[in-house]
Amino acid sequence: MIKKNKDSKLAIASLAALSVALSIPRVSGVLHAVEKQNYSPFLGQQFPTRVLWGVAHVHTGYSFDSGMFGVTLTPDDLFKVATGGEVALDNGVRFKQDRPLDWVSITDHAEYLGISEEIRVGSPALLATPQGKRWYEMSKTSPQEGVKAAIEAVVSMQTGKPVFDSRKLTATAWARAVASAEKWNQPGTFTTLHGFEWTSAPGGNNLHRTVVFRDNADRVGQMVPFSTFDSQDPADLWKYMDAYAKKTGGQVLAIPHNGNLSNGMMYSAETFDGKPMDRAYAETRAKHEPLLEATQIKGDSETHPYLSPNDEFANFEKWDLNFNEMEMAKNDVLDRNYVRSALKRGLELEATLGANPYKSGLIGGNDAHVGIVTQREDNFFGEFANGLPSPERWKTPLVMLNNDPQKGPLMSVWGEQAAGLGGVWARENTREAIWDALKRKEVYATTGDRLVVRVFAGWAFTKADLHRPDFAANGYAQGVPMGGDLSQASAGKSPTFLVHAMRDPDGPNLDRIQIIKGWLGKDGTSMERVYDVAVSGGRKIASNGRCTTAVGNTVDVPNATYSNTIGAPILSAYWKDKDFNAGERAFYYVRVIQIPSPRWTAYDCKRYGIQMSKNVPMTVTDRAYTSPIWYTPVH
Repeated sequence: MIKKNKDSKLAIASLAALSVALSIPRVSGVLHAVEKQNYSPFLGQQFPTRVLWGVAHVHTGYSFDSGMFGVTLTPDDLFKVATGGEVALDNGVRFKQDRPLDWVSITDHAEYLGISEEIRVGSPALLATPQGKRWYEMSKTSPQEGVKAAIEAVVSMQTGKPVFDSRKLTATAWARAVASAEKWNQPGTFTTLHGFEWTSAPGGNNLHRTVVFRDNADRVGQMVPFSTFDSQDPADLWKYMDAYAKKTGGQVLAIPHNGNLSNGMMYSAETFDGKPMDRAYAETRAKHEPLLEATQIKGDSETHPYLSPNDEFANFEKWDLNFNEMEMAKNDVLDRNYVRSALKRGLELEATLGANPYKSGLIGGNDAHVGIVTQREDNFFGEFANGLPSPERWKTPLVMLNNDPQKGPLMSVWGEQAAGLGGVWARENTREAIWDALKRKEVYATTGDRLVVRVFAGWAFTKADLHRPDFAANGYAQGVPMGGDLSQASAGKSPTFLVHAMRDPDGPNLDRIQIIKGWLGKDGTSMERVYDVAVSGGRKIASNGRCTTAVGNTVDVPNATYSNTIGAPILSAYWKDKDFNAGERAFYYVRVIQIPSPRWTAYDCKRYGIQMSKNVPMTVTDRAYTSPIWYTPVH
């Protein structure tokens, strides 16, 4: 027993007084402070804090065209590459990404899914069908005969009529693909999203969609992919998506891609069967397709010089092909092929229907069919097996002019673009967080590099907000991010924008930040305008909102090098729309232009010691496109 003296009594009394002052109660013999205010300012913070890089469009040997052209890499191989591993491609060349990705959705074609593997092993189920046996024998005869078999498969897809029933083979391949995605999914580190591609191409006109699920195998495995042999009509794909949600309680979205190859069908004001779009159709499309793919290997789909004659950056990596006639697309279909025009058409339709079918965000895809993700200029392995690295690949024909070899190719491998990626703003690397970001459109596209871009729009931002240490917290509190909607304007107010852009640490500096505005005039006609809002190198932006001084060019083509002595690693912009009319519907998206750098063709010339035709571009101005922010007046 401890004897208490005068000093100890004083100490105990002092401690008791201190306990009362700090409001420290005793709980189970332990002292706990009752905090009147949280010390950590991040408790309860819910807004996205980082960019996660990935693709929602890429293929393995499970796709009939990849596999029948000789690609044998599986989903396991692609996920291995995406997480930082290396693989040997079918020509023996080894491949490794410059940096691991954060997420991937493998979207192999639903049509004849997995059939190439069945052909290789000569599966009894395949050989039991006359057409399957014929394709098996063709593939064993020679590579050329195998290609003919693949072309037959493509033709059958364009008609929507399969040459044989492959549903059992599809179900088997789908089960393997789902199992692979589950095996590689590592919440917090690397995310796999289950997906497939619906490959509708009536008459060769591209209506393709990638389909991406939010859910795990227990739900996704209850359905098999919907193919063009089930229907060529997008409205039927949406019904399939609704059926999936009703049956499983899960969620799924679709992303149209390559509208540039749709011959005017992808972004029209009509339904698949040519009827004028009504409100119900517009709402259904917007619900199921929250994103549009703005860029990928088969060309950039943002806009076109014919559609945007005042946009000097519009002529970028164009693929304007009419696959129905095997000729260049006519000018009169281009406005239904490109995403900027789709966004503008959405404003027009909303004014008449009360719903906007093209209220969609923008994302980048890849579409490589060689079993890897290949989007960097200095590490580009082409789209198909005929575009794998070699001294001769650049001149390999992809599409013949009117199917006449004597007239030369309509498109060759050199026309392929090294692209693209999707940047997703999220709090954590999980299926739920990434899919939710896709759904709410807080995503953006790049043509291959990993630029960090963030934008907010509101009614009361000031230039000082650009420099706040809590830039994002203030942006979400006082405005909306990319993919968001501005509420009704207060009297006399114009929208203000805050933009930060930072170059890829291993990429080119930035030339400029632009805001692309589209709006609906009083006569019901949509219009567009490009504003330069930040430029590098001390250049000036004129009163008309444009900088006409070029950033320069440091590319040394013979050596496939460049220098970041021009441009800027970081650009920021505060911009107020002084031309704003509160009664006009509008959208705004950010485009970030990089300084010129060597194109993949220049790297090939250097590596192989070759020369290409003078019409082959050797430099590229890669870029990023954010999802739009919309303004809708309340009438």
